Amino acid sequence: MIDLDISDEGLWTVTINRPDKANSLTGEMLTELVEIAERAGDARGFVLTGTGKVFSAGADLDEARAGLATSPLWERLSAAIAALPCLKIAALNGTLAGGANGMALACDIRLAVPGAKVFYPVMKLGYLPQPSDPARMVALIGPARTKMILAAGQKIEATEALAWGLVDRIVAPEALMDTAYGLLADALAAKPETARGILDMCR
Repeated sequence: MIDLDISDEGLWTVTINRPDKANSLTGEMLTELVEIAERAGDARGFVLTGTGKVFSAGADLDEARAGLATSPLWERLSAAIAALPCLKIAALNGTLAGGANGMALACDIRLAVPGAKVFYPVMKLGYLPQPSDPARMVALIGPARTKMILAAGQKIEATEALAWGLVDRIVAPEALMDTAYGLLADALAAKPETARGILDMCR
């Protein structure tokens, strides 16, 4: 239920493929995502996306109740993605919810389709967010807006997320992947040391 495509140019495309369950993640799927991210050190570009109308609803509900919601695998995944030296893009084909926020926040650029929403209802559910998520969110949108999402439980529409800086561009669904790949074109064509050097300076 996790698809991986690696192009000849070194572009890794990771697709969450469980649309009948809103791309919610089981423990097995989460482990597979971690393993992919941890072995993608040589990737020249990295794209995360999903199938259907939801990027990911976070943890599978049954497994969340059994402990997956607080698994250290979530933090391990976002840390592995953040550590990748290449340009990383989250191509949000739909709503981003719960623990799935961490992997998107760890990317360098977030694209979203017009109908996407972002929410992270940890206060309502009685969990703490992943340790690195609040800091990454604050860096993007500031402390008050972060509290709107994490403490006040607000669902943020794509247009508001764009205005806040939580997503970087709104793209029509049929153009989402072409836009993501287009943003990676220069990095894929550059010498690896040039691409890494520029990204290091930006971080």
